[in-house]
Amino acid sequence: MIKSQITLKQLEAFVGVVDLGSFRKAASVLGTTQPNISNRISTLEETLGVILMHRDAGSVRQTEKGAALLAIARQILWNAEAFLEAAERQDLVDDRLRLGVTELIACTWLHRFLRRFREVYPSVSVELEVGLTGEIEKKLATGQIDLALQTGSFDREAGRTIHLRTYPYIWVAAPALAEANGTNRSMINLLKGPVLTHGRNTVASKELARYAEAKRLAMNQVVYSSSLASSVQMTVDGMGFALLPAALVRDQLQSKSLVEIDIEWLPSPLEFYARFNPRRVPRFVEIAAGYAAEIANSRS
Repeated sequence: MIKSQITLKQLEAFVGVVDLGSFRKAASVLGTTQPNISNRISTLEETLGVILMHRDAGSVRQTEKGAALLAIARQILWNAEAFLEAAERQDLVDDRLRLGVTELIACTWLHRFLRRFREVYPSVSVELEVGLTGEIEKKLATGQIDLALQTGSFDREAGRTIHLRTYPYIWVAAPALAEANGTNRSMINLLKGPVLTHGRNTVASKELARYAEAKRLAMNQVVYSSSLASSVQMTVDGMGFALLPAALVRDQLQSKSLVEIDIEWLPSPLEFYARFNPRRVPRFVEIAAGYAAEIANSRS
C-alpha cells in the first residue's frame, strides 16, 4: 500500500509543469503558488528516489525517468476522475475549466451550456474568454485554455476535434430599409449602400471580397465590425443591409425587427467545433465538449 506517500496534487503538479513548461505557469493554472508546486514535485521525487526534471533558468527539462512516468501520472489523474464519475460524485471534482468561445456562441447557446456543465460539475469554476477564432486557437495551442468552441478551418493541431453544428449566413435588414429598396435586390445594388458584417479577416468577409472582385463590384460601402452584437443593433437601427449568421438574428426575425432578404449570393456556412488536447486536460473537459455538441444541436 502506498497510503498517503504519493498524492494526486503531486501528480497534478508534475504533469502541469511538464505541459506548461514552468513552475509559475503550473501554479497559475492549478490555483496555487510557485513554492507549493516546487515543494510537491520535490516531495514526489524524494518519495520515489528519482529526479523527474532538471530545473534550468526559466525552463524545465524532463529526465528519462520523468518522461517514462509522465504517461502513467496522466492516466492516474484521468482514472481518479473516472472513479468519481462512476460513483456519480462529479461534485467532488474541484478544478477549473478555461473556456474559449467565439461571439456567436456567446450570443446564442453559451448560457445553456454553462448551466448544464454547472449542474454536473458544481465545484469546477469556469474562466471564460470570448474572442476571435484565431486568438482562441492560439491560446489553445499554447495551453492557455482547455477547451475551444470555435469555427474552422484550423492552423494548429489540437488533438481532438468534435463537430458541433453548421451555421448558415443570411442577408437581413430593418423592415423600413428593405421596403425602401423595393424588390430589385441584387449584389450589385446591395453593395452600393452600407453593408454591415463582422471581422474583415473572417472567412465570410474574405469570400465576399473575392466575389466582389470577380464581379468588379466596389467594396467601399462595406462596414466591418469585430462585434457581432453591434452589427445586429446597427442593422435593427436601419444603418444598412447585413450579412450575419442566421442563428444570431433568430429573435429579431421572430419579432420582425429584422426581415430576411433574398439575395443571389451567400458565403459558405460557418462550421463550429469543440477542440481540446486530451493529453493535457482533465477528463471533465471531454465531457464538457460532449455537452457542447448536445446543446449546439438542440432546438430549445
